[in-house]
Amino acid sequence: MIAVCAIFVSLPLAIRGNSCGHDFDFHLQSWLAVVQHWHQATIYPHWVEAANYGAGEPRFVFYPPLTWMLGALLSIVMPWAAVPGVFTFSVMAGCGLSMYQLARRWLPPNAAALAGCAYVLNPYALFVAYERTAYGELAAGIWLPLIVLYGTRSGTAYLGSETLGSETLGSETWGAETERSRTRNVVALALAIAAVWLTNAPAAVMSCYTLAAIILWKSIRLRRWQPILDSAIALLLGLGLASFYLVPAAYERRWVDIARAIGPGMRVQDSFLFARTGESFHDQVLRTASWIFVSMLVTIAAAGLFAGKRQSPRRFLWPLYATAALLLALQLPWSQFIWTHAPELKFLQFPWRWSLVLSIPFALSLGAAALPPNRNQLKSRFVLQKILTLVAAIALVSTSTWLFWQRCDEEDVVSAQLTLWPGGSGFEGTDEYTPLGVDNSIIQQSLPPIRILNAADAETGVPPASDEQANPSYTIDPSSHVAGEFRIERWQTEDIAFSVRSAEPGFAVVRLMDYPAWVVRANDTVVIARPHRDDGLLTIPVQRGLTRIKITYSATPDVWLGRGLSAVSLAALLLLAGLRRKAEGRIS
Repeated sequence: MIAVCAIFVSLPLAIRGNSCGHDFDFHLQSWLAVVQHWHQATIYPHWVEAANYGAGEPRFVFYPPLTWMLGALLSIVMPWAAVPGVFTFSVMAGCGLSMYQLARRWLPPNAAALAGCAYVLNPYALFVAYERTAYGELAAGIWLPLIVLYGTRSGTAYLGSETLGSETLGSETWGAETERSRTRNVVALALAIAAVWLTNAPAAVMSCYTLAAIILWKSIRLRRWQPILDSAIALLLGLGLASFYLVPAAYERRWVDIARAIGPGMRVQDSFLFARTGESFHDQVLRTASWIFVSMLVTIAAAGLFAGKRQSPRRFLWPLYATAALLLALQLPWSQFIWTHAPELKFLQFPWRWSLVLSIPFALSLGAAALPPNRNQLKSRFVLQKILTLVAAIALVSTSTWLFWQRCDEEDVVSAQLTLWPGGSGFEGTDEYTPLGVDNSIIQQSLPPIRILNAADAETGVPPASDEQANPSYTIDPSSHVAGEFRIERWQTEDIAFSVRSAEPGFAVVRLMDYPAWVVRANDTVVIARPHRDDGLLTIPVQRGLTRIKITYSATPDVWLGRGLSAVSLAALLLLAGLRRKAEGRIS
C-alpha cells in the first residue's frame, strides 16, 4: 500500500514531465555539478563551477550531501529526465515506511500501514513535491518519524508494540534486557540524527527541537533521568558522525554572506499564518501553506475525535493534540520572541515549515481513526480501507497536481539545463553562498577564463537596475588590458593550472570567485595577499614575463577537524554496537 501511494505521487512526473517548482533548478544543477566532479575524480565536491556565470560558489560546503549525492547516483543508471521522478518515488516510499515503523509502536499493522499512506499523501508533502520541489526537505521526512520513534524509546527497554484497542498498552520496563535495548536505541537514534543533518538543515533543527520536547516530557512523566542521558549520548554521536559536513558548514559561514538567506521576504516575521507582505508571489505561497496547515489541524482534530469515541486512546491522542497546539502557536506573530532567541530557529525562514513535523500527528491520528470498534473486524475493515485509501490517493494527487504543479519555462526543462554542462554560460549564483564584501549581481556573463588587466578593479560590472534584469554580457575595455597571453594547462572545477606571459606588470583576473579555501601559487610561491574586487573574482598579481599559476581547492583546518570528529564518532558508535552484540551473546 505504501509503495502504491508513492507510485501515485510520482506518476504525474512520469506522465506530464517534471514540475519546475521553486527549488527545481537548484537541485538539478547540484546533481549535474556532482556528476561533473565525479568525472574529474573528485569524490566529495565543494564547488559548483557553473554558478555565478562560471565564477562558481562553495555550495556543497553548506548544503547537506545526501540529496545531491542520491540525485547524482540515480543519473548514472537512468536518463536525466527521469531522475526527479525516481527520486520522488524513492523518498516518498522511504517516508511511508519510516512512518509505518513509528505507527507500529501504538497501532496494529493494518492501521500502521494506513498511517504510512497518510504520511505519504499528506497535503504538505504533496506541496513540497510539486510546487516547492524542495527535495532536501522532502527527503528529511524519512528521518523525522524515526527520531520520534527512538526518542520515545530513549532511556527504557522496549519489549514490543504498545497497541491501541483490545491489545496491550505499555511495554516500557526495566529488566534483564534494559541495557542492551537502551544501547540499541542509542545507536539507532544517533544514526537517524546524523542522517537528518546530512539531508536538510532546517528539518534537522526542527528534529532536534522535537526530540528535546519528547525527552523532556518523557523524563518528567517517568521521573527518571535515563531518557535525557541516552538522548544526549545519541545526539553527540549523531552530530559527531555528521561533523565532516557540519563543522565546515558552521565555521565557514563567516566567509560568506549567510545572512542573505533571511533577508526581506525570507524572514520569519514575513510568513506567519495568513500574513501579507504585498509581494504577490510570496503572499500566494504563504496563503497556500497556511491553508495546508489549517487543513491538517482540522484533520487531526476530526480524526482524533473519531478515534477517541471508538477506542478512547487518551494516552495516545493527547500528545498529538499538544503537538498540534504548540505548532499552531509557532505560526502566530506573538511567537516571534521564540523565533528570535531560540538558537538557529530563525534560519527556518518560514514558520509553516513546521508542517513537516505536523505531518506526524496527522498520519498517526488518521491511523488511529481507522481502527474498528472490535478487534475481530480488523481484517474485514482493512479491505474497505485499502480501497478508500487508493481512491483518496487518486483524488489527492489529482487535486495537488492541479493546485501545485509548476509549468517549466524553456530554460528550466532538463534538456535546457544540460546545455550548461560543461562549457555553458552558467547561471545566477546563490546569494547566501556569496563571499563577504562581494556583490555577485555585478558578475558579468560570458567572461573569458583569464584576463590580464592593468588594475585589479578594472572591467568591474555595473549593478543591474532591478532583480529581473540580467547581468550584462562582457564587453572589452581596451584601455584596461595589458599586452600578453595565457595558456591553460588544466581547468577542472577544483584544480586549475595556467601560465601568463605579460609585457608588463599587471593582474591576472580569473573567472573564479575568490574564497579562502583556494590555494594560489605563482611560480611555486603561495600568493597570500590577493587584491579584492567588488565582483569577488580571484585576482593574482603578475610580473613582466612568464608566470606559472596553480589554483587548488584545499582542505582547510575546519575540514580536517570535521573529518576527525566523524572518524572518532564512527569508532565510538561501532564500539557501542559491538558491546551490545557481545552483551546479547552472553544473555543468549
